[in-house]
Amino acid sequence: MMKRSAPASVEFRSVIKRYGTVVAVDDVSFTIEPSTLVTLLGPSGCGKTTTLRLIAGLEMPSEGQILIGDKDVTNLSAAERDVSMVFQSYALFPHMNVIENVSYGPSVSGLGKADAEALAREKLKLVGLEGYDKRLPSELSGGQQQRVAVARALVLEPQVLLFDEPLSNLDAKLRRRVREDIRELQRSLNLTVVYVTHDQQEALAVSDRVIVMSNARIAQSGAPRDLYEAPANRFVADFIGDANLVTGELGQKSGDKAVVRVGGVMLNLPHRDQAPGEVKLAIRPEAITLEPHKPGRPTIPGSIAKAAYLGTHMEYTVATEAGEFFVVDRHFARPAAIGAEVWLSLADHGITVVPAG
Repeated sequence: MMKRSAPASVEFRSVIKRYGTVVAVDDVSFTIEPSTLVTLLGPSGCGKTTTLRLIAGLEMPSEGQILIGDKDVTNLSAAERDVSMVFQSYALFPHMNVIENVSYGPSVSGLGKADAEALAREKLKLVGLEGYDKRLPSELSGGQQQRVAVARALVLEPQVLLFDEPLSNLDAKLRRRVREDIRELQRSLNLTVVYVTHDQQEALAVSDRVIVMSNARIAQSGAPRDLYEAPANRFVADFIGDANLVTGELGQKSGDKAVVRVGGVMLNLPHRDQAPGEVKLAIRPEAITLEPHKPGRPTIPGSIAKAAYLGTHMEYTVATEAGEFFVVDRHFARPAAIGAEVWLSLADHGITVVPAG
């Protein structure tokens, strides 16, 4: 049988990738610890997929070093690296049945047919496809095809497992289930996983750590909660979740906190080393309560500009003197009408001063 590889670290040291005059990855450095799931997150064209392909050996860096498990693999081909990749398109062989697809890698690596198929069945059982051996990819649902692609990557028992937008072809309900399956597999098999997505919720749900990329560089790296609650800059605040980016006035400091005024409401927030004066605030929708009548406490007055019914909640855009606010109302009895006067109360959580930059 094949020898199982130990999960490995992945390290980038000042990696640059150029395509002619275009810089796709610009001086990127990071370390991914063994047995963790790290997501590369960002909008289209930010460099995340190129970074994944550099780990896989499908692209070679123009400058810098790539290490897998402390071994310099910078100039090694994909075949010489102990990694497996699950592609966005699944890339299953249409003329091969499930067991042939999954056992293909070990077979071409020199393992006997019986051993390769036994290993393949073991991995198919892990992904919940026991008994699907003889089916063709065309006879499977999208979710089942995704699981075959995962089993085919797992069967090589690599040091690092790579996922390129693995859920983009699935419907919303199935996406949630499959992402939970991938996370459970990563934990139960003690895998090092690098996962690429542009979906913020997906990244927050599955990751030990998220590397947010923007314009070929790393905008911020950290645990999901750190990125959500303490974004390093306006890009991260805007990209991670639905933040309302509004202007406030930072006043007197006391220790690590300061009084911040926004639209007539005074807040006591961590100042995050920002100087007194005008600052940007990220206010999460869950920090805002929509009041149909003016309460006795300080609020931000406004009017309903847009309204959308989503079954479990209403989503509103509220126009105020401090700017537009996106508000999620989960406790509505009667939806507010377009143009209706409302008042916004702010909680003492879900609001952060955003550093300039």
